[in-house]
This record gives sequence, C-alpha cells and structure tokens, in this order.
Amino acid sequence: MEVAKTWDKAPHNAFTDLMRFKGRWLCAFREGEGHVSPNGALRIISSQDGKTWKSEALIASPKADLRDPKIAETPDGRLMVTTAAALHQPAEYGHQSMVWFSSNGSEWGEPVEIGDPNLWMWRVTWHKGVAYSVGYSTVEPRFIRLYSSADGRRFDTLADRIFTEGYPNETSLVFLEDETCLCLLRRDAGSGTAQLGTAKPPYKEWTWKDLGVHLGGPHMLRLPDKRIVAAGRCLEGGSHTSLAWLDPEKGALTEFLKLPSGGDTSYPGLVFHEGLLWVSYYSSHEGKTSIYLAKVKLPAAK
Repeated sequence: MEVAKTWDKAPHNAFTDLMRFKGRWLCAFREGEGHVSPNGALRIISSQDGKTWKSEALIASPKADLRDPKIAETPDGRLMVTTAAALHQPAEYGHQSMVWFSSNGSEWGEPVEIGDPNLWMWRVTWHKGVAYSVGYSTVEPRFIRLYSSADGRRFDTLADRIFTEGYPNETSLVFLEDETCLCLLRRDAGSGTAQLGTAKPPYKEWTWKDLGVHLGGPHMLRLPDKRIVAAGRCLEGGSHTSLAWLDPEKGALTEFLKLPSGGDTSYPGLVFHEGLLWVSYYSSHEGKTSIYLAKVKLPAAK
C-alpha cells in the first residue's frame, strides 16, 4: 500500500470523491473552517500521475455551506458534481441538493437545484444511461427515497420511503450483472448499524439485511473479478477509515485493511485502475484534517 497526503491548504479539508476522466485524476472535496462551518466550498483538484495535484476549481455559495461533493461522468462525456447546500438561516428550509456541469473540470456552469428540499441526495450513480440517487430526509420523519433521472438535471421519485428506521442517511449504489441494485446504507440512530438493501428492476421493492457494524461515509465498488469492496469510517478499535469485503448473500462486511487514519476521517472515493484500488479519503490523524490518496494492491480472490 502507498499513501500520500494530497491537499491540506484549507483549515479543514474533507468529504472526498475520486474519478478518472479523460486520462487524468479528479478529486472533489469540501474546504471550510471546520467540519461544519458556514463557508464550506467545493474544491476540485486534478493530477496526471496521482502524485502532483493542482487546483481546477473552487465552487462556493454566499447562501450556503456546500457539503459532501460527489463527482461523476455523464453518458455524454461531461462532468457533474453534486452537493447538498446547507442553507444559511433563516431560510425557507435547511438543505437543497444541487448539481453543476463541466466539460473540463475547471469551468463549471450555473447550479441546478435537484430533488426536493430537505432531501439530501448524497451520491449520483449512472447505470445504462439513467442516473440514480438516494435522498435522505434531513428533518423528521427520517427516511430515504430513491430518485432517477435521464439527464442529471431533473430527478423524479422512483420509490419513496424505501427505509425508515434508525435515521437512515448516506448511501452507495452498485448494480450487478443481472440488474440487481445493492444499496449500502449508513444509520445514526437506534443500533446505528449499516444496512444492505437489494432490489430488482424497476427498483421499487427493497429488502434489507443488517450488517451489524457502523459505517460512516459509505462507498462501495464492484471490481472486474465481481468482488465488492466497501469503504467508510469504522468505530471499532477507534475511529478509522476501513476497506472491507461485502458479501451480499450473507449480508456481511469483513474488514481487510485499515488505512492510515483516525479521528475525523472517512468519506472515501474508490476507483480501480491498472490493477490497483485507488482510494481518496480525509483524516485528522496527523493533526490537521487533510486529503489523502491510497493505492492498494488487493489480495487475490480465493
């Protein structure tokens, strides 16, 4: 494993996502004064080799703390970055999900409001020309809702209230070869244990398995050999960012690597490239909350 700090220029650098786009790396994250602060902005940095990074853009709003950016490529080859705007109060509501589009990563268009007020659309996943996103309610009653979109600008409810127990919130989606959709779900009330949801097309009926562990800032990726790697913040043995194998049939997460991390940490981006798992994440284990990049050689499948 190889790990390097890639960015620490703001007082607090956190909540990452990572992608390959036209032969280079792009990493999106939030800069601010603290974990929660009114001046949160979205920083996008790029690298040709994964070692030397430069800033491409900074997206800010005078009306909101912009949080947890997620970056993706649209079917027509553009970039899209999504966030939830935590609106400065007093305001009509607390949160509004937003999207920006770009052709190159440095020049971004005007923001577009997506989804519904106070439904935080945490990540957008494209599958066969359709964008899917799970929004979670930031007010009572707490629940998650599945959205879909043909263009990444207008999202309609596909399935409402697909999970309602224990403050469900952050999610990651993976689609299998048979079109089954898996949803890795964080919870923050009750037992606080993560859940794994499963649905067949048209993704309106979901079944859930309790994974028995807490996972903050969850993400997962299906590898070319069909294994599924999951990542996020684990609390057992102290807060750290973890890589784990996900077994959908058993509903089990098995940790196999603790990344150098601690304290305020997690929110990984995952990309499999040239035989290595590339992981962006943030951590405060060296004092200042900073952005890190790990390159991991995965163990062979058994």
